[in-house]
Amino acid sequence: MLERAAGRPASAPGCGLDDCDGTTTLITDLPYGPEAAEVARGAVALALRGTETDVLADARLIGSELATNAFVSGSPPLVLCVDRRSLATGDLEVEITVTDGGCSRPAPPSPPAPNEQAESGRGLVIVDALADAWSLTTGTNGSRAWCRITRGARPSSVGA
Repeated sequence: MLERAAGRPASAPGCGLDDCDGTTTLITDLPYGPEAAEVARGAVALALRGTETDVLADARLIGSELATNAFVSGSPPLVLCVDRRSLATGDLEVEITVTDGGCSRPAPPSPPAPNEQAESGRGLVIVDALADAWSLTTGTNGSRAWCRITRGARPSSVGA
């Protein structure tokens, strides 16, 4: 069982953030408010510490957008989960999931095109552009936004 406290990451007992098999998992409650995006960015950075800058930047932006969408369109509680896996191929796989207490609107079949003058409405378009795979499931009892980022191992520059 995982312990959670608002704004404070939790992990599996005995292993810290590392699940002892090459997978790192971080789960945290997000505040139900505009600060959810900032807390999500910080939690993603913690879960992905030591990761290449471009992967970290994409993952932080995605986490921020998913958290914002959950706050704007959903209801409490908001929960963020970040899974980081080192694959046998040497690739890195990151999965980011944000769940909320639900909403009454159905999920769009594809990211809606934002109005050029609008100050918001680009979250899912950004997620679609940066993630290798993603999904959004909405319902009155809970909603779930999920994405996966996979990046290949970079060749070592040793001896170059």
